[in-house]
Amino acid sequence: MNRVRLLVFNAALGPLDYRVPDGMTVEPGAMVLAPLGPRQIVGIAWEEDRLPTEPVADAKLRPLLQVLPVPPVSFELRRLIEWTADYYCASLASVARMVIASGGALSGPRTTTEYRLSGLEPDRMTAKREQAMDALQGEQATIRELAELADVSDGVLRGLVNQGVLEPVEVDIDRPYPKADPGHAQVELSAVQQDVAAELVTAVEKREFAPILLDGVTGSGKTETYFEPIAAALRAKRQTLVLLPEIALTEAFLRRFEDRFGAPPIVWHSSLKSTERRRAWRAIAEGRAQVVVGARSALFLPYAALGLIVVDEAHEISFKQDDGVRYNARDVAVMRARFEGIPVVLASATPALETMQMAESGTYRKLDLPSRFGGAQMPDIKLVNLTEEKPEPGRWLAPPLTREMFKRLEKQEQTLLFLNRRGYAPLTLCRNCGFRFQCDNCSAWLVEHRFSRKLACHHCGHETAPPATCPECGEKDCLVACGPGVERIADEVAEILPDARVAVATSDTLSSPEKAAQFVASAEAKEIDVIVGTQLVTKGFHFPDLTLVGVVDADLGLEGGDLRAAERTYQQVAQVAGRAGRGEKPGEVLIQTRHPEAPVIAALADGDRDAFYEAETEARRHAGAPPFGRWAAIIVSSEDEAEAKEAARAIGGTRPDHPEIAVLGPAPAPMALLRGRYRYRLLLNARRSAQVQDVIRQWLGQLQFPRGVRVSVDIDPYSFV
Repeated sequence: MNRVRLLVFNAALGPLDYRVPDGMTVEPGAMVLAPLGPRQIVGIAWEEDRLPTEPVADAKLRPLLQVLPVPPVSFELRRLIEWTADYYCASLASVARMVIASGGALSGPRTTTEYRLSGLEPDRMTAKREQAMDALQGEQATIRELAELADVSDGVLRGLVNQGVLEPVEVDIDRPYPKADPGHAQVELSAVQQDVAAELVTAVEKREFAPILLDGVTGSGKTETYFEPIAAALRAKRQTLVLLPEIALTEAFLRRFEDRFGAPPIVWHSSLKSTERRRAWRAIAEGRAQVVVGARSALFLPYAALGLIVVDEAHEISFKQDDGVRYNARDVAVMRARFEGIPVVLASATPALETMQMAESGTYRKLDLPSRFGGAQMPDIKLVNLTEEKPEPGRWLAPPLTREMFKRLEKQEQTLLFLNRRGYAPLTLCRNCGFRFQCDNCSAWLVEHRFSRKLACHHCGHETAPPATCPECGEKDCLVACGPGVERIADEVAEILPDARVAVATSDTLSSPEKAAQFVASAEAKEIDVIVGTQLVTKGFHFPDLTLVGVVDADLGLEGGDLRAAERTYQQVAQVAGRAGRGEKPGEVLIQTRHPEAPVIAALADGDRDAFYEAETEARRHAGAPPFGRWAAIIVSSEDEAEAKEAARAIGGTRPDHPEIAVLGPAPAPMALLRGRYRYRLLLNARRSAQVQDVIRQWLGQLQFPRGVRVSVDIDPYSFV
């Protein structure tokens, strides 16, 4: 009898067996529609020997309904799904679900109706209609997507459709994308860039697995260099994936890409409309997509002929997903390249310590761009000791930094101030009774945002308007903002330099690629004198007239007990320092600190990256920390605090007695309440030789937990809250 085993996207169900009807052909990887009770579900045909399950008699098998009109999931991608699930202690179903990132793509070719403004005016203007018409200028999308863009109900827009204010447009969802041309423009490369590019091109042409670290200082032209192997992949009719850490970086990259190749790449990120996701997914699966630029989720798309993967800013922690499948896209990219038999380029000016260790051991090949392109010099870096050069009372910028900002304004040059803290102030309290505003759902203080006039939680998204009186004592006009955020620094700049044009660059203000593009255009047109930003501005941006960078609080990242705090601080500060002096004008960096003697701060001041990496490497080796040991976290949560505590105790009480694994905890998580759930954590520190995933699976597999308890595993954790 012809039967097939399906991987379905519900981990609780496990693999399911079905009968293949006569005349239907189902190859491994095929996506099919199958009955389940009264419902219909999508599954992927899988090799039976790789999905063990209890055998089902032939007579009990129900027939498949349909093979879906999309290419099958390739052998290589199926092996990547298995590896990711195994390594990160996740279910196969949850990993496979990331491949089917557009449910609409599974149906055959079709058109859809989108709407756009026709130019007519409604018979009667209301506030909501006016809001919608203002927001939808130049937009075209479905009614639901337009309603989200305009922040109005579907009914408001349907009323505009009935009056002809919004007109329907029939759209072929799967229309082809413009073709990129590898010979469209030739970019002038330095001799060193040419040598590195030639080696990368050779790696693409060999079509072999080759993990490569492209280690180039900020401003060395890493992007232009790896454009050459992308051109080689285009000539060979092979697809390229470029992973970027931030959606806000996409627009600047797209412009550079289009200048080089004459057409934009295909973009993949969470903000895409459903029709855009379907169009991109099908083009990728059918091999019509030449180059895809995306966030980490683009890694699991079903590429038909992948020839190259580039992970730009490969050190970035945003490549690590902290919920769902807790994978690190940098590491999974290397594994995908291995399964596909292609090169993968990890590009960074401040590589992760684990990546550097792989390069030093010879596992990764290391290619260097040691100097800036076009003769530009690295900026001078100076420390401002805040214990000696104190800011004025109520201010956060020390005199040496403000003096240099005055000079830049007089010379019509730009300044960038970096503080990795969104909002106006991290804490708001009552000066009368000391009441602190805390999130109802999390053990975190509410952050004041004066731009939006909200108190907001940066962990769960809860927002509330600042009250007129203290909720505790009823006192009026008694709220005090404590500490600085970027909005407060921007206010201070406006006081110090009243003639300066100030822009705040954070995930709040650059929440879409379009807003990021507007910001970049304004900065390049010299319509901005001072940029105040978070980690979003530490990478990817190139402003030739930006000659001064001020790090407002370099010690901020060293607080909180993060086991990678020193490395992360070095990377952020070194990256933001690299924004200065990228053109012909020399750059200067002033780092405000209360701990100039700290090894990471001293290394930044000396510009001695190698010394920092050597010291950090020895500290990690001594502690048995990555890359010399392994970490794994077990996070227990429940809406009932006692239930979470009891489950954590049960896990801790059955900890394995393993000579290569130490188990710390359980203990309340630093963020003990998150999104309404109480949390406990255990941390495992294991030797490299320990099979830590097998130990965790066997350990947790013997325990039963109440339905309200969630137990998640984080292999190679980056977040310790």
